[in-house]
Amino acid sequence: MMRYAFFPGCVLEAAAKEAYLATVKVAAALGIELVELEGWTCCGGSHLQDVNETAALAVNARNLVLAEKLGLPLLTVCNTCTLMLRQAKAKLDNGQKEKINGFLAQAGLEYKGTAEVTHLLWALIRDYGVEKLKAKVKRPLKNLKVAGYYGCHILRPPTVMNFEDYANPKSLETLIRALGATPVDFTAKLQCCGFHAVFTAEKDVMKITGTTNQSAAFAGADCIVTPCPLCQMQLDMYQPEGRQAVGGDREMPVLHLAQLIGLALGLAPADLGLNRHIADTGKLVAKI
Repeated sequence: MMRYAFFPGCVLEAAAKEAYLATVKVAAALGIELVELEGWTCCGGSHLQDVNETAALAVNARNLVLAEKLGLPLLTVCNTCTLMLRQAKAKLDNGQKEKINGFLAQAGLEYKGTAEVTHLLWALIRDYGVEKLKAKVKRPLKNLKVAGYYGCHILRPPTVMNFEDYANPKSLETLIRALGATPVDFTAKLQCCGFHAVFTAEKDVMKITGTTNQSAAFAGADCIVTPCPLCQMQLDMYQPEGRQAVGGDREMPVLHLAQLIGLALGLAPADLGLNRHIADTGKLVAKI
């Protein structure tokens, strides 16, 4: 059985509980064991380092140490968490380990650099394997046209994320096909969702949200799927405001990657949290 130290991050604990439910259900169905880190703390959400870079590094070094203690690679299902943890590891492994270990020592901890940081999307392709995933599909999504939305943090900066071509990624499309669905290309798939700027530039962010959903609709997609719960929340939760901002008229279901996989594995929509969305998912489920 494949095993990972699981870092859910704060958003899965509360606002995006559906992503947590889906991730746990999907992992069990695929025979992947997720060992949730005991005592994990928020990664800082791409903002903490702007206030105190040392604190941001120490916080994520501690999270990495918790995975090291388990002797397992660290897995997240959030683009921003993946970025923050990988950035921290890069800094620690390139000259800042001694400084941060001075802080960690006060809690009896030491960062050694033995735990790798991965994302569910990457783990399924690189570790689990696409063919093995295909064999697990019980409900092929053959009637669905799916727009894969990467967002920004899972691709950039490429020197830190370094999984695929940041300008021409293929991983989401590969998984969409493995689930039996048809990937739909759309112009907004690599753009930022605006989540981290919603309180400082609300009007602009609502336009981004509306434009992204409208772009997928124009491309003929039945839904959007994203590997990030922050992107999923932004595009779903603020969808009414986004439509109003750009004059859109079509509701677009937005799923987290684990939810789409769960549907293909034959799991019940309610068990995947599809009843928690703002944009209606009923027609999407009926089509499947």
